[in-house]
Amino acid sequence: MTHSTPRSARSLAAGLALSVAAIGLAACSADEAEPAADTTPAAPAAEAGSALDLSDVCPATVVMQQDWQPEAEHGAMYALVGDDYTIDNDIKSVTGSLIAQGVDTGVDVEVRPGGPNVNFQPVPALMYLDEDILLGAVNTDAAIVAAADQPTVAVTSQMTWSPQILMWDPASHDGATTIAEATADGAPVVTSGDVIPNMLVAQGIIDSSQIDLSYEGTAQRFVSDPSILQQGFATAEPYIYENEISEWGKPVGFQLLSEVGYTIYPEPLAVRADAIEEYGDCLAKLVPIMQQSQIDYLDDPADTNALIVDLVDTYQTGWTYSEGVADYSVEQQLALGIVEDDAASGVFGQFDPERMESILEEFVPFLIESGSISAADAEEISVDDLYTNEFIDPSISLD
Repeated sequence: MTHSTPRSARSLAAGLALSVAAIGLAACSADEAEPAADTTPAAPAAEAGSALDLSDVCPATVVMQQDWQPEAEHGAMYALVGDDYTIDNDIKSVTGSLIAQGVDTGVDVEVRPGGPNVNFQPVPALMYLDEDILLGAVNTDAAIVAAADQPTVAVTSQMTWSPQILMWDPASHDGATTIAEATADGAPVVTSGDVIPNMLVAQGIIDSSQIDLSYEGTAQRFVSDPSILQQGFATAEPYIYENEISEWGKPVGFQLLSEVGYTIYPEPLAVRADAIEEYGDCLAKLVPIMQQSQIDYLDDPADTNALIVDLVDTYQTGWTYSEGVADYSVEQQLALGIVEDDAASGVFGQFDPERMESILEEFVPFLIESGSISAADAEEISVDDLYTNEFIDPSISLD
């Protein structure tokens, strides 16, 4: 099985886009909402007033917005969905009791996918269009782009480092093990946005003649011309190309872009800037739940991965996702340190202030050059407006 619309097609530039792609939603009826087969006992209710009781502080339905199709990188959100869930195939969402650490928190959770399901609108735009969305997955660079008109504040990370990679054919690049080695022969770097290649040019790893922005999200170019380097995700493409693309069927070489300067926080959970005060009491309980949910999911992902695959099959948007890819993603998130405790504090989900400052300083020039933000808007951005550790539980860690 191959991905007809691979996640890697969601380029850095596309993730920062301010325009809306004219792609229609699937035409399904809201009457087709499907209840899950519920054969397990209901989770016990959280003790009233406890840290896991959200009924007195959070909305009756906590709406969470992802930036792409259902996949294992979003496991912490989907892991909260109780067995009583229903799938709305009209708006492409799943809703169920919000179950955390084995107890019913007293509210529901609704998880919405992004990408083609929302006409590729950026998550900050969605959060301002629909204020029912409490938490959205917003890359740090996307938050910088949206800061002027749709400011968001990240409240906890889920993945610590970006799973984005450049990949290549080891046989075509003399067994190269790094991007620098694989590009030393002048090979094209094929992406669908210019942030990655411009970052590499600025570091002297490639020169501008190697930039190729023609990536359209399929395996065709890579399979037919293995001399190129191509964007992808360490949590997906290496498995897919070896196991699900019969025309390739062998390992690829790759390096995480986080190792060569792409140091953003990928898909941290954020709220609208004006929601921090309104939902502060809710976030004080919900953020630690999200910290722990990611840890619990990676420790025991089977049921959540089954839900993710079921959602993909039900939504029928052209996106395919196998159990094998989901399992591989979990393995890679841990094996490659994509998910790990914050190095500065030892706390899972906490933001490093120095890293955040560095991200702002290093990425603003790329974003200005690409036209994603203006120099005037960039001058108004303060790093303190992009994130907060106020709601983090410092006792939560992977160790």
